Formats: sequence, structure tokens, C-alpha cells
Amino acid sequence: MTTFPIEKIREDFPILKEKIGNNPLVYLDNAATCQKPQAVIDSISHLYMHEYANVHRGVHTLSVKATDRYEGAREKVKNFINATSTKEIIFVKGTTEAINLIAQSFGKTNIKAGDEILITAMEHHSNIVPWQILCKETGAVLKVAPINLQGELIFAEFEHLISDKTKLVSVVHMSNALGTINPVKAIIAAAKAKNIAVLLDGAQAIPHISVDVQALDCDFYAFSGHKLYAPSGIGVLYGKQALLEAMPPYQSGGDMIRKVTFEATEYNGLPYKFEAGTPSIADVVGLGAAIDYLTAIGMDNIAAYEAELLDYATEKAKGIAALKIIGEAKDKGAILSFVLDKIHPHDIGTMLDSLGIAVRAGHHCAMPVMDFFEVPATARASFAIYNSKQEIDVLMNGIEQLIEVFG
Repeated sequence: MTTFPIEKIREDFPILKEKIGNNPLVYLDNAATCQKPQAVIDSISHLYMHEYANVHRGVHTLSVKATDRYEGAREKVKNFINATSTKEIIFVKGTTEAINLIAQSFGKTNIKAGDEILITAMEHHSNIVPWQILCKETGAVLKVAPINLQGELIFAEFEHLISDKTKLVSVVHMSNALGTINPVKAIIAAAKAKNIAVLLDGAQAIPHISVDVQALDCDFYAFSGHKLYAPSGIGVLYGKQALLEAMPPYQSGGDMIRKVTFEATEYNGLPYKFEAGTPSIADVVGLGAAIDYLTAIGMDNIAAYEAELLDYATEKAKGIAALKIIGEAKDKGAILSFVLDKIHPHDIGTMLDSLGIAVRAGHHCAMPVMDFFEVPATARASFAIYNSKQEIDVLMNGIEQLIEVFG
């Protein structure tokens, strides 16, 4: 058992003092988005109150201060994921935009008719649809590696699908619907053996486990701020510098420009080539504050504590006869997706909300996963650093209550 300062951490999140009706809030929808610590809220307030201006273009004091905070956050991201340079850190709206950037820039430059893109059967829609669009535009083919009934990638089948036609592998690091943590080092090694580029969708993994892009040797890594205790509307695309330099811009205007004439335009260097227009300045500063907050706790400490929560919740869930867990991978993050006999997940979500318990009910933007497990939807309890075993007890008691109500 780890020693984790759960009570101190809970004090850092003001929203946890809220009540839903007469019940204390039990927030278990962290795979959708996380709540924000006071340090992040304060960092944004301070910027707007004391240092706000547009970045990069101004020589006046406020612009210099805002630029320092903005670029300081980029340095924090670089260190957090162990990139080699801040030139490899592109600020985007979130994971979805990052994947679309790769599809439209790297994809249209490097993928042609007859080429293949390989994903897995556990992907979020955001790592399916951009590739379907690219394949329709280019004549490429989308291949899907299957999963087993535990929700794990069948790695032998994945390897079998890699061919001389494969030009990109794009896989989720941690599944948002199942919690499965994919064997990404083995996936990357298999792709690299055939000189295939690899993109990891890290939206779910980044708040839960330590990520080192150099150790992984992935070509691209995408994640969102709002799942990392930072504001919504901001995210990161990491890309190896040589690849990013060879890629054309995704959008145009503003900061991605070095020189414009009516005859031609000279693009800015990295990372600004991919950051058109006025950026989400305060959200970037908030992302930097969130990284500071998590770094102070330690990602290994977070991973160990959340593993305890998941083990505890899983054991309690298996004691409820009417409950079936969807996704039981050996290597799994802090997500418990489940169904109950004869009770629709939407009813589960509504009933639990009446008790102050926030869970997600639906297909979790992973309809093919639901089809594979032959369920219309699941209820999903997802855990974060501020959740406690006592809250898991409240969840399980709530589930028992609604089973009794539905008979």
C-alpha cells in the first residue's frame, strides 16, 4: 500500500466541496475530463489580472511577460514528456486536432493510393475517423488489429497486419472505454523494424503514467490538457523534429508566417509553423501550472495510488452478482467500465447522479468497442488523484441501491 496524501490533495480541488442535491459530489468521470486544482485556477487568474497580452509580437512589458509564461509552459511540456527540444512541442486544441494535423499534413504528404494505415479495434472515434477521411481522399486502406474478450490487443494479429504497404501505425496508449494500456514499446518496435511511423494517442495515458517519448521512440504523441488537470481547449502534439520540419503547415495565418508578399509566403520555423493565429494563451499557462502540480506529486506515485484504487474498485465490483466488468486487461489504467443485468447504462448514470455520483454512461466515443462486446453502452467510473476508497464504497453502495430499485 502506498502512502499518498489524499486528504491534502482533495483540499486542492475546490469543486469537490460542491453538493449534488443534498449529497457530497463523488466525481468519477475523469476519463471524460478532470477537475482543476486551485494552482491551475490561480495561474489563469493571475495572468488575466496582471500579465495578459498577446504573445510573440509585442515589445511592451505585458507582452514580454505573457510570452515568457507561454513559452515557459512549452519548456515544462518538453521536460514532462522528455522531448529533445521545445521545437517538438506543438500547441493544439486537443488530442483530436493533433491527430487531424498528422492526418492532413504527414498523411497527405506520405500516404498514397494502396498504402495502409494500421489502428486497433479499441480506438476512440478521433483515432478512426481522420484516417477514414484520409483513406477516402488518397485511396489508402485502413487496417484494424483485433482485440480479445479481455479488451487486450491480439499482438500476433497486429504483427501479422504490418506489411510493406503500411505507412503509419496510430494506436491508443490507454483505452478510454476499457482502461487497457497497450504494449506500446512492442508496437513501436514492430513498426520500426519496417521503418513505419508511429503515432500514439496519449489522451488517457498522460494523466496516469509517466511518459518518456525518447524512451518510447514514437514519432508522434498527442494529448489533451483537460484530462491532465489543465483547462479545456488546449493540447499538445509532440513530433520528432525532422518529421515536423518535413511536413507542410496544417493551417495558415498569424504566427506560422515569417514573411508574406503577394507573390509568395515564407513559413515560420518550428514549433510556430503549426500554430496559426492567436493561441489559447491562458490555457497554455494553465497547462504549465498543471504540469508543475503533477510533477510535485510525482507521476510514479500517482500511478501506484490509482492502481490501488482500481484494484479496490474491481474487487468490490466482482462482489456484485448483477455487475459485469467490460475490459479486464492485465495491464490496465484506472477505468472501471461495467454493465448491470436488465438496467440500461443511461439509467445507471441518472440514478447514481441522484446520489451525487458522477459517472459516464454511453459508448464513450468508441462505438466499435461496444459492438465488439455486444452492449449498447457501458457505465464508466474513472478514477483520478483526488478520488478515495471511501468514494468507491459510495459508488458500490449506490449500485446496490439501484439494483434493488430495479428488482
